Formats: sequence, structure tokens, C-alpha cells
Amino acid sequence: MNRLKDATSPYLLQHAENPVEWFEWGEEAFAEARRRDVPLLVSIGYSACHWCHVMAHESFEDSGTAQMMNERFVNVKVDREERPDVDAVYMNATTAMTGHGGWPMTVFTTPEGHPFYTGTYFPRQQFQRLLAGVSQAWTEDREAVLSQGSKVVEALSQGSALPGGLLPTAETTEQAVRDLARTFDPVRGGFGGAPKFPPSMVLEFLLRHGTPEAMEMAEKTLDAMARGGMYDQLGGGFARYSVDAAWLVPHFEKMLYDNALLLRVYAHWWRATGSPLARRVTLETADWLLREMRTPEGGFASALDADSEGVEGKFYVWTPGELREVLGEERGALAASLFEVTPSGTFEHGASVLQLLSDPSDRALFDDVRAQLLTARAARVRPGRDDKVVAAWNGLAIAALAEAGALFDRRDLVDAARTAAELLADVHLDGSRLARTSRDGRAGTNAGVLEDYADVAEGFLALYGVTGEARWFELAGALLGTVLDRFPDGSGGFFDTADDGERLFQRPQDPTDNATPSGQFAAAGALLSYGALTGSARHREAAEAAIGTVSVLADKHARFAGWGLAVAEAALAGPVEVAITGPLDDPRTTALHRAALMAGVPGTVIALGDGDVPLMEGRGLVDGHPAAYVCRHFTCQAPVTTPAALTRELQGSATH
Repeated sequence: MNRLKDATSPYLLQHAENPVEWFEWGEEAFAEARRRDVPLLVSIGYSACHWCHVMAHESFEDSGTAQMMNERFVNVKVDREERPDVDAVYMNATTAMTGHGGWPMTVFTTPEGHPFYTGTYFPRQQFQRLLAGVSQAWTEDREAVLSQGSKVVEALSQGSALPGGLLPTAETTEQAVRDLARTFDPVRGGFGGAPKFPPSMVLEFLLRHGTPEAMEMAEKTLDAMARGGMYDQLGGGFARYSVDAAWLVPHFEKMLYDNALLLRVYAHWWRATGSPLARRVTLETADWLLREMRTPEGGFASALDADSEGVEGKFYVWTPGELREVLGEERGALAASLFEVTPSGTFEHGASVLQLLSDPSDRALFDDVRAQLLTARAARVRPGRDDKVVAAWNGLAIAALAEAGALFDRRDLVDAARTAAELLADVHLDGSRLARTSRDGRAGTNAGVLEDYADVAEGFLALYGVTGEARWFELAGALLGTVLDRFPDGSGGFFDTADDGERLFQRPQDPTDNATPSGQFAAAGALLSYGALTGSARHREAAEAAIGTVSVLADKHARFAGWGLAVAEAALAGPVEVAITGPLDDPRTTALHRAALMAGVPGTVIALGDGDVPLMEGRGLVDGHPAAYVCRHFTCQAPVTTPAALTRELQGSATH
């Protein structure tokens, strides 16, 4: 019975024709397990997951394996990107029971959803033996199985949230820099060894911290990632991670969240240093987002697959012969030299991942070669695209595109950010409640989690600061009201699911960053910005309480608190509040606005335009001229009317 045919998740739709009788996550599956008196087999993955595809081909498309699954279990397929709460609680169980986790995640549960055996990828024969063994244990040793499930639930229910701490101080952030330096790779950039993931949130913190040691770590890493195989040297955009320590060979899937976060970080690097590499990577990544990730409704798709034609990386890699075929002998040899394409290859089967370890001497020639190769690559079979729109990740993209568009005077990027925001407002948002996903302009049924509310609010506030359109400020306030009403844990932190959400065997809560900012730290950042625009003590105090965990993590685990540390830098800076008054179409207003955007003081909030934004109240023109008011905690300095004077005031505020 094909129960996945109407799913909104492309990942679930990939499995709709399997001989496995899949259920979607929900009460129907649990009721069926109780009726049949069999366990559930919960398989969790996502569309761009390479080993998910492998297990699907080996086992879920195999009629013999499917028959075993159908006869002995109720089988549930879960897209972890649609249900991060389900993924989180079963990942906790998997790591607790096996010592590691990953996807595909394979979990056997009681009809009540209590996990009693977990794992990740299993080859077909091993998986078949596992199916037989679990089924036999359920039939012949039910009491032990139920006891195991109860023990797992009891252990996980004890609570694993980190304790709160004192409000981070300047010494806390210095301590974090020292901790990061202990694992920093001074030769290749990044932290730790292989595999290396882009440390997006840590890089944002280091740029905000701004000391020579912090900047050295940030710049070395940003430079190495942009020049290696992690970055798509032809099309722009970053792969999910590098399998080695040198950023050479990526895992080729491209995730929206990575590219949104890195787009913003590279724009901020350019703002801090004027780096030509930072500018190029920012704009190429932004162009890639608009070219390859936009949906017809104006949102951004969640991922591109690593595979095409069933082969990982096939779309992206090149041999010397392929370069010559496209470019001719002379240019082909030049391209091979520029992109480090060797006869033996740097990847598999003699192919190479493109790198650009040094800047070309003839930029015009290089641009022509790159365009030719990009055109030729477009004729290859493209990796699949997961085109569902995830609210949180689109919030990250909105913030990045709005800021990059303003910094580089690219109105098309700001327009794209606005269009995506309109999709979230019109399709995902119902009152003050948010749907996690949409597809084809239709909202999914899964409720937004904390990161959705926080990241969308962050995106809306960034868009307001760029456009002056008060609608985005007001919608951010509604979302953050829900955060404060529905997500608090009573101890200064936040749960990842709302208090009226679906009850799982554990209410998920993790204040540490993973591939994206933790919901708690993201909420803290948005609450802090909103509090700075409104003077709201409630929002400010909630933000400060939520980043207390940073003080616990900074000494030995700073890599998992990057966004919290970045928010702490904003709190230590004020954050600085800038109110700009004057007609938005007046070049003098525009010049003041740009000076505020370029200042780079951590966490700066900007109010401009019309609308009921408290920071704008009482801020009038000065002798008929547009003016800027620089404030901290709603206490303002005398207004200034020139960009130079505003820059001086902002630079002075950064030293306070």
C-alpha cells in the first residue's frame, strides 16, 4: 500500500514505490503496530544522504528484504529535515546505545515508540539477519525487549540539558578563543582533523571578536575553504563537509543552511578586511543560491544531492582529458594547472576535484575558461534537488541575502530575500504559529520547532534593517512572542519543541550548535536584536539567560557554542542601536544607512523607515537633514548627519 505518494517530502517520495509498506510518522503507524502486536521499524534519513540511497537500493528496493519488513514490523519512514524533533530523540537513543550516530538511522521501537535497538546503515545481509533477530526477540523474549525500551526511555528522560551559567563576559569570550586555538589547524585552517565541517558559527564569533588571534584563525579557515574542493570553483556554493583535513575532497551534497551561513560570514569577512576573495565567494555563492536553489514560489530548496547517475560527485569532478575536450589542448592544460587536475586524480577513477589554490594572473582569461566549463558541466546529469522549503534555513538565507545585497549594492539579492520572506509570511505563518516546511506553495503539516521561529525572526529583523519595511519587524515580534510563550524550559533556556507540540518519549532540548545554530542560541540572538529595537526588558533578559550556557561551554567546548559566543559579543557591545531618519529615497539617508551597515560593530541593529518601531520614536531630522542616532540601551548620543561622523561614533562605540 503506497502511503507515501501524497507526502510533501521529496525524501519520502523517493521511497513511495518501494515494496516496503511504509507509513509516515503518525498515530496511524502506532495504532497499526498495536493492532498487529509487532514492533515499529523507524528509518530516518534525508534526500541528499548518500548512505541513505545505498541502503534504499540494497534493502528497501529488494523484494525479499521488503517482505521480511512487511511481515514482521510496521515500517515508518521519516525525513529528518521535516521532523527534527523525531530525529533528535531517536538520535539521542542511538548515540546512547551504540556510541555513535548517523544517517540512515535505523530504530526498532515498541508500539509506544520506545526504542529498544538502534543502528545506522546496515548492508543487506546484515540487515536481514537483524530483522530476523529482532523479530525473534520480540516473539520469544518480549519482557526483556520491553524492559530494554523502558530503561532507555528512563535514562534519556533524566534530562541532559546543560546547566545555565552566568552572563558571558569579555573574559568568557577570550577563554573561548584560547580553547579554539588548542584545536586550530594552523597549516590548513579549520579545527580538528578529518572530516572537517565548515565551522560557520565559530567563524562568525571570531570575526566579531576581532582580536589578531581570532582574525588569524578566521581568515586562515575562510581562505582555505574557499580555495579547496569544498567550494564549487565553477558554480559557487559549498559542499557539506570535507572528508579529509585539507578541504580537498568534499562530501558533495550542498545544503541550504551551510551556504546561507557561509554567505553571511564571507560578507562579514569582506566588510572587516576588504578581502577580494571574500567578495568573490560571497557574490558567487549568492548567485548560485538564486540560480540553482530558488523554487518557483521564491523560497529556497533545502539541498542538492551528492550523487548523479548513482555516482557520488560525478557532476563536479574532471579529468585532464575532459578539460581538453571542452577547452582544447592549450586552454585545457592551463585549466588543469589552475584547478589542480592531475593525470592520477585527486578523487576516484582518475578524476579530480577542482581547487583554486592561487589567484589566476589573467582574470579575464580565467573567467572565460570558467564560463566554458560551467556551460559544459550544465549538460551533465544534475544531482537531484530536494525542493521543500524549510522555514529555519530560509530564515538564514533571508538574513544573508539581505545583508549581502545591501553591502554590495545588489538590489536583486535584497529582492530575493524579500520574496522568500513573503513566502514564509504568506504560506508558513498562521497567526503567530509557523509550519516547518512547504512544497509547491503548500504548507506541510509539521509544526515549526524553536530554530524555525528563531531563524525566521532573525531573517525578518535583518530584512527590516536593510529595507526599513516595518512589516518584517512586526512579524519578527509575533514569532518571538511565541518563543517566549511556548518554548521556555523554566530555567532560562528553551526546549526545541513547543509546549503544545506532539508528545514524544522525550521533549528534545539541545543548546549546543550542530551544523546550524542551536535553537536556543538562535533565539537568544533574535531576542537580543528585538530587545535593542524596542527597549523590551523581557526580550533582553530572556536573551541573556539563554546565552548563560556559553559560560559553561567556553572553556573546553567552544566549537559547539559558536553562535552563542557571537550573540555574547553582540550583548557585550550593547548591541549598538542606530536609528536613521530621513526619506528612504534621499541619497543622504542612503549614505548614512550604508555607513551603519559597513561599521561591523557586533550585533548592530538598525532602525529606519516608517512604522511603529520604538527605536525610531522621537528621532527627527536635524535642520531638515537626514540624521543618524547612535544609542546603547536606548540612551543616544547627539545625532549626526554625515557618514564620516556616523562612522566615527560607531567606531568609538566598539571600544566601550
